[in-house]
Amino acid sequence: MSPDQEAGRAVSRAAVEELCRRIGVGGVPVVRFSEGSVPVYAVGDAHVLKLFPEADGRHARVEERVLAHVQGRLPVPTPRLCGAGPGGDGWRFVLMSRLHGEDLAPAWGRVPRRHRERIVTEAGEMLGALHALDPEPLADVLGPADWGGFLDRQTAGVVERQRERGLADARLEQIPDFLASVRLPRAPRPVLLHTEVMRQHLLADADGWRLTGLIDFEPAMIGDPAYDFVAVGLFVTGGDPRLLGRLSKAYGRTFDPSVLLAYTLLHVYSDLPWYLREMPAPAGETLPALAEAWFGVA
Repeated sequence: MSPDQEAGRAVSRAAVEELCRRIGVGGVPVVRFSEGSVPVYAVGDAHVLKLFPEADGRHARVEERVLAHVQGRLPVPTPRLCGAGPGGDGWRFVLMSRLHGEDLAPAWGRVPRRHRERIVTEAGEMLGALHALDPEPLADVLGPADWGGFLDRQTAGVVERQRERGLADARLEQIPDFLASVRLPRAPRPVLLHTEVMRQHLLADADGWRLTGLIDFEPAMIGDPAYDFVAVGLFVTGGDPRLLGRLSKAYGRTFDPSVLLAYTLLHVYSDLPWYLREMPAPAGETLPALAEAWFGVA
């Protein structure tokens, strides 16, 4: 459990209800969501309240600024920013409108194939619109300022990070040569990255299965558009080459599978052993085969 999660358990219901009253949304049921690394509450049917430790205030400012920046500019709804600021007792809050629809992650098994195809098409169009926005107004709060430097830092610790997560030696020893073989842009066309476009952050209407929301912008960055396709390939299309091909067509381009696996290894939240447990893997142990299995398109 992260320190944020531990801190979240210490927030009393009375304190949250008092904060809701103070910011003008009191008098309705307040229910904490079970998921999330920071405390998040449904405040009636109309609002969501997200709390961040003051020590992690940067993430609160990112969520606040990005929500305001994307509001009404994507083909899929995003929460409307309703308020933000100090919440007292060492917390900052972000208050946003509550989007409605089912969490796509647990619902995915019930979605018929033809509707999955429409969902990934809508996700591709959404991601294309996100990447078409000018990220410059957010450059003062989003990083990294130097993409090449970010790649260098992530590369320097990649083997040790994956070893700590339990990756087998047969794959660990391949990582340096694999990354050296992949040309990642050091100064790409910068775009606004969500970084975690995954079923867990998508909402859908079960009556017809259309996307009704994209949530959780606190991990947003500015960088190479291919970086956003790590979560997409792993947690939206799930290694299905036809679905990824359909999503990429709606987005407007495809990416080399080796590039996407390189970014998978270098991603801020990378955990390759977990992905190997969750995703279909080829019979062989090679990283190029893994790249094609997860990020190839048809």
